[in-house]
Formats: sequence, C-alpha cells, structure tokens
Amino acid sequence: MMPDMNPALLLRAYAAGVFPMAESADDPDVFWIDPELRGVLPLEGFHLSKRLARTVRSDRFEVRCDADFVGTIRGCAESTEQRRKTWINREIIALYSALNREGFAHSIECWHAGALVGGLYGVALGGAFFGESMFSRERDASKVALAHLVAMLRRGGFALLDVQFVTPHLQRFGAVEIPRAEYHRRLEAALQIKAYFAAGLEGATVVSDLQSSTLTS
Repeated sequence: MMPDMNPALLLRAYAAGVFPMAESADDPDVFWIDPELRGVLPLEGFHLSKRLARTVRSDRFEVRCDADFVGTIRGCAESTEQRRKTWINREIIALYSALNREGFAHSIECWHAGALVGGLYGVALGGAFFGESMFSRERDASKVALAHLVAMLRRGGFALLDVQFVTPHLQRFGAVEIPRAEYHRRLEAALQIKAYFAAGLEGATVVSDLQSSTLTS
C-alpha cells in the first residue's frame, strides 16, 4: 500500500479525477487509475425497465443507507461464480470505512428477512458521486440499490454519477464512456455544487422520480 495513503489523500485524488484500485483482494498494494475513457451514468438518462420498476415499487427489499457500510463493502469484495477475482483488499476496506465514518462514503443496502442481500457503495463529494462496486445475494438486489441511488442523487441535486468503467450490466442502465478531458470538465463543474444525500425514499417515490427516464420493457 502507498505509505501516505489516507482518507484526506483519497478525497483529493477523487477531486483530481483519479481513484485507487488493488490488483486483487490478496494484493496489499494500491495504485491510482485515471482511465482515458471514463464511465458515467447520466442521472437524467437512467434506463428503468418495467420489470425493475415493478420490483422497486413492490418494496420487496428494505432499502437502507449506511446501516452496514462495512458489510456492504465486504459483500462487494466477495468472490462469486460470476466474479471470481475482485480488486477490494483490506486496505481499500479500511480506507473507505474511514471515509464512511467521516460522512463522505455511503452504502445503499437491500435487506430481506433481516439479512443484507445486496447493495453498493461509493463516495460523495460536492455534486459528484463516485460509484465503486455493487453486489447481489438475491436476484435484482443490486439493481434496486442502483435505482434508489439514482433517485436519491437526482433529488439531492447531484450532477455526476461516475461509474469508472462501462460494463454490459451498467450499459443496460444507460452508462456511457466519455473522454478523460470531458470527464474532468464535468467533474470540475460538479464539485462546485452543494448537493445532499437524499436517503430514505420509498420504492414508489423512486419509480416516480425516475419516470422522466426512458422506461423500457
């Protein structure tokens, strides 16, 4: 791990447009990433499918914010059949847990029958939210968490949702790649915004708030 890595340095890195990753969960070292093409999910262009809208509206999951941040990041670090290798090591868990205690990192969690079954986490800075990772132990849990996140960010006045890299999964929700220079321009503008994290939305409210997004089958 970088010897001077700490929460304050991590926040400065995000403000400069770079983020940390480890090679694997077992690798103690952390390195900085500033990709040539950056993945973003336009908050006004979130693709909410009809099926997901029904699931969100049903409140099948109890959605909580920051109730178990450490459990969420550890869930994201788990190896699964679909994702055998993860980049979240112990240093990453410790750093982001410290940011959560300071009010900068947040988790959106899906609970069912008293158990944490999915969610995501990221960092909020000004009007930018930097999504880090998500996980599911039950079908659609991470998707419901993402829908709640987008609705919360829109309601709270955020301007930028950074997803780092575009995957086929995120592409279905409207994620796109933009050049590094364009990303830095958007980031600079977003950091000037005084946004707030609008937690505690009901499923029906989330769907209503996302209705201006493209509703797909």
